[in-house]
Amino acid sequence: MQNFSVVSSFPLKPACTFTIPKYIVKFPPLRLCSRLHTSSLTSSTMDPSPLTIDTINPKVLKCEYAVRGEVVTIAQRLQQELKDNPGSHPFEEILYCNIGNPQSLGQHPITFFREVLALCDHPFLLDKSEISCLFSADSIRRAQKILGLIPGKATGAYSHSQGIKGLREAIAAGIEARDGFPSNPDDIFLTDGASPGVHMMMRLLIRSESDGLLCPIPQYPLYSASIALHGGTLVPYYLNEATGWGLDISELKKQLHAARSNGMSVRALVVINPGNPTGQVLTEENQKQIVEFCKKEGLIILADEVYQANVYVPEKQFHSFKKVARSMGYGEKEISIVSFHSVSKGFYGECGKRGGYYEVTGFSADIRAQIYKLASVNLCSNIAGQILASLIMNPPKAGDDSYESYLAERDGILSSLARRAKTLEDAFNSLEGVTCNKAEGAMYLFPQIYLPEKAIKAAAAAKTAPDAFYCKRLLNATGIVVVPGTGFGQVPGTWHFRCTVLPQEEKIPAVVSRLSEFHEDFMNQFRD
Repeated sequence: MQNFSVVSSFPLKPACTFTIPKYIVKFPPLRLCSRLHTSSLTSSTMDPSPLTIDTINPKVLKCEYAVRGEVVTIAQRLQQELKDNPGSHPFEEILYCNIGNPQSLGQHPITFFREVLALCDHPFLLDKSEISCLFSADSIRRAQKILGLIPGKATGAYSHSQGIKGLREAIAAGIEARDGFPSNPDDIFLTDGASPGVHMMMRLLIRSESDGLLCPIPQYPLYSASIALHGGTLVPYYLNEATGWGLDISELKKQLHAARSNGMSVRALVVINPGNPTGQVLTEENQKQIVEFCKKEGLIILADEVYQANVYVPEKQFHSFKKVARSMGYGEKEISIVSFHSVSKGFYGECGKRGGYYEVTGFSADIRAQIYKLASVNLCSNIAGQILASLIMNPPKAGDDSYESYLAERDGILSSLARRAKTLEDAFNSLEGVTCNKAEGAMYLFPQIYLPEKAIKAAAAAKTAPDAFYCKRLLNATGIVVVPGTGFGQVPGTWHFRCTVLPQEEKIPAVVSRLSEFHEDFMNQFRD
C-alpha cells in the first residue's frame, strides 16, 4: 500500500492522509477512462462535442415556433444595422407586427394593475405618510389585502405549487362572475403565462406518436411546437376562411374519423377563441355544437381563451367553453375541460410579467393528483404574475376610486385596436390579389395573398416557401415584420401572413403606405 497526503484548499483544515492499494497505483491515471484508451478509437474519429445536431433530441428538431423564426431573426439583424449605420436601409425603423407584444410597441400598462403590483413588490411604501398622494385608495387597499395572502408578505417567496390560495379564490370569484356558474379555487393552477399550462397538458395527454390532438389550422404555433416536443401527433382540422374562419363540425368529424381509422388515439380538441392568428369569435351556438361533439366522442376540450377581453364587434360576445357546457346541463362528470388564460394578452398586454392560469374541470381525483405533481416539479409560478392574474379577473368595480380611470384606459385601448384592425383590414383588401377577413377579436389579421406563378417559382429557386419569400422581401424593403402563414398552417396551395394590429395608431398610416407601395412593386415585378 502507498500513502498519499492531500492538502486541503481550506486553510483551517489540516492535511489529510489516505491509502490507495498498489494494484491501482501502478496504472497511469488516464487508464481509468476506458473511452480515452479504447484501441478502436482515435482522436480523428472521436466527436469533440458531447452534443451535436445528430445526437440532439429529435423532437427538438421537429419543433418550430414561427412568430420568432427566420423573418424575425433577419429583422433583428436589420435593426442592429440601422443602429450602427443610420440610413443604411430604405426605412428608419423596424415595425414589429409579428407577435402580440403590446407594450413593446408603446402601449401603456393599466395604472391600477401597476400600482397594486408596485406596492406588493415594495410594501415599505405603504408606511410612508405621502402614500395617499401617490397611489389611489383602492390600489392601497388591494395591495394590503394581497400582501396578507402571501407567505411572509414577500413577493420574493415561493408559494403553493398551484399558486397562492387567496389569489386563486379571487380568480375563481372572477370566473363565477363572468360565467354565472361556480368555480372552485382548487381547480385553478397559476402559471408563468398560458404556455406552461399547455405544456403541462401535453405531458399529461401524450404517451407516444399514436396519441393525437385535434388542432385548428391555422393555429398558434405553441400547439404544433409543444405536440412535437412531447412526441405526439397534431391532427389538423381546417377553419373555413370563406365563412370568416368558421369552425365546421363536419370538418371535425371528418378529421377525427380519418385519424382513428389510421390507428390514432385522438385525446383532445384544441379550440382558440377568440382566434389566433385568425381573429374570429365563435358564436355560442357553434360552441354548443363543439361541446356536443366532444361529449359524444369522449374528447377533452383544451380551450385557449387568452383573448377573451378583446372582442371588437358588437354582434359577438365571448363565452367560455365551461359556461357553454354548464348551460347545456353538462357538469363535472359529463365532460372534461381545461381553460387557459394569460395576463400577456387582452387589452392589458403584460407579456413580460408572465402570469396566467388554467382551470381544470371534469377530471378524477387521481388525475388531479398527477396534475398537481407536475405543477410541483416547477415549484410555483412567479408571484408578480400570480398577482396580475388575480387583478385581470377582479379589476376595479363601480364605486372604487380607480374605476373611472380604469374604464377610460381599457376602452381607449380596445377602441384604438378596433380602429387599427379596421384600417389594416381595408388596406389589405385594397391590394391586388389579397383578401382579408374581419378581425372580430384578439389582435391579428391573417390575409390570404394570391401570388403570381413567377413569384412562386422564384421562391422555389430561393429554397423558401412562397409566403416566406414575400414576407422577407417585404421586410427588406419596408422594415415591416409579419409572419408567413406556413408557420401557422394553411390549406395546401394557399398563402397567408399574420399581421398584428399593435403598432401605435399614429404609425398605422405609415404601415399602410409602405405595404401598399411594396406590394404594387412586387406584383409588377412578378406578374405572369
